[in-house]
Amino acid sequence: MKPAIRKNKTKIITTDDILLILCRSMSGVLSKATQSSVNYSAMVQKISKTSLKPDFGCFVLFDGGFSGLVVTNFTKDAALELYTKYMNNMGMPEEELAILHTSDEVGDVLGELMNQIVGDFTGQIRKTLQTTISQNQPKMLALNKQVILSVDTNLDRPQARRVTFTTEKNNIFYLELAMDKTEFIQLEEFEQEEEFDADDLFEQHKSGNSQQSTSKEPSSQDVDDSLFDELGI
Repeated sequence: MKPAIRKNKTKIITTDDILLILCRSMSGVLSKATQSSVNYSAMVQKISKTSLKPDFGCFVLFDGGFSGLVVTNFTKDAALELYTKYMNNMGMPEEELAILHTSDEVGDVLGELMNQIVGDFTGQIRKTLQTTISQNQPKMLALNKQVILSVDTNLDRPQARRVTFTTEKNNIFYLELAMDKTEFIQLEEFEQEEEFDADDLFEQHKSGNSQQSTSKEPSSQDVDDSLFDELGI
């Protein structure tokens, strides 16, 4: 005789739930790294396409259990605030900090923060959805014009969303996510992995940053060339 099947209420995770996981990763990592409040809007905007916009644009491609593109667009004020608070939290003297958003140091720090955010996000996806995604190195650019981006993969039903984030000083930046419309359906109960600790992630990057402080970062032109090569421009 076959055992009876438990009739539990089916749990379904949609693309908007995945977006919420990403928003929580961004808010949590930035809040911890800068020791300040970084919040996201409860309202999400549907958009037709993703784009890099002035003053700082960053994109990350991911693939695996599902494919997609994450874009973050920072205004110069938001970029400088996050950079300054992060470096202050790292113990950097105020007089040694960059004062212009076009400084290479600002772009480097934002790129490092994005790397931490995506690392947290992929960890949460693995734990929550029991699937694995991998990502490329975040590409950060100082821009004076808009650049349209699209995911270089076959998406049957592409969806794009934009979420507004606000810093402690009420400076604004935006998160955009493009991915295929999808659903994850929970068939059986399972135990989730141990909760990911953002504090550990921050400490790892903090120690790694101090050890590599003498290494030379790639120039802005090198990053520009790499970006446009990847986009086929």
